Amino acid sequence: MNLIPIKDINDPEMDVFARATENQLRCYFGHGDGIFLAESANVIMRAIENGYEPVSMLVETERLEIEAKPVFECIEKYCGREKLESLPVYAADRETVTNMTGHHLVRGLWMAVRRKPVITAEEFLKGKKRIAVMVDVVNPVNVGAIFRSAAALGMDGVLLTHKSVDPYTRRTARVSMGTVFQIPWAQATLPESEGMSLMKLLGSNGFKTVAMALTDDSTSVDNDEIRANEKVAILLGTEGTGLPKDVIDACDYRVRIPMHYGVDSLNVAVASAISFWELMK
Repeated sequence: MNLIPIKDINDPEMDVFARATENQLRCYFGHGDGIFLAESANVIMRAIENGYEPVSMLVETERLEIEAKPVFECIEKYCGREKLESLPVYAADRETVTNMTGHHLVRGLWMAVRRKPVITAEEFLKGKKRIAVMVDVVNPVNVGAIFRSAAALGMDGVLLTHKSVDPYTRRTARVSMGTVFQIPWAQATLPESEGMSLMKLLGSNGFKTVAMALTDDSTSVDNDEIRANEKVAILLGTEGTGLPKDVIDACDYRVRIPMHYGVDSLNVAVASAISFWELMK
């Protein structure tokens, strides 16, 4: 193992873990399509198991024999012994790591991982029959939770608009329990996301569109007519404001979840899980 002790948080090798922004990781550092940081052993292993390439690792020294051990075994199994031996593994005590990152690491380890090549929304839609579409969902916790529900409940994939949170962000990947590395997804370009471009793209690929929205003509989510369609796209809006009106109006269906005690809406991640379950029946 290429174990490298770290004593100084100003070491240039720590820029990736301590000082780089999400955008810098995505665009710079000379790694082709960019890199992202994965937190915790379970999330890191899920990425590796699904074909993502590890670039380097930061681990608290105290965690090397416990939390980090299964990660090393996973790297050897899926990437080979040579990769494990050459991978830079930076080790520092807890105080140094906390000073470096501003907080305790989740389970004491981070992995810099190479991004996979971007695919277009058009490419993503091929062969899919049930997809979730996030329209400008910017809360990383909600995005991560929607990914987890989509994967668990059998959706074919997730499409995000350009303004939605990057699924590779640390918090999103962690909340998703690593399912962002398992279920197919794509993030539409800005032109694909603007105006009615996204709706036209979904329609031209044969999808019936379902808006999760509270409107006068909303039907219950347990709708057999919707289920009977060969291809269905469930559109979810951002917390608070929901879907834009022009998107709602352009959808083939508008659905709501029946509720009680005067409650008019649910968190978008909770609503997504219910809608996936009902419309996948």
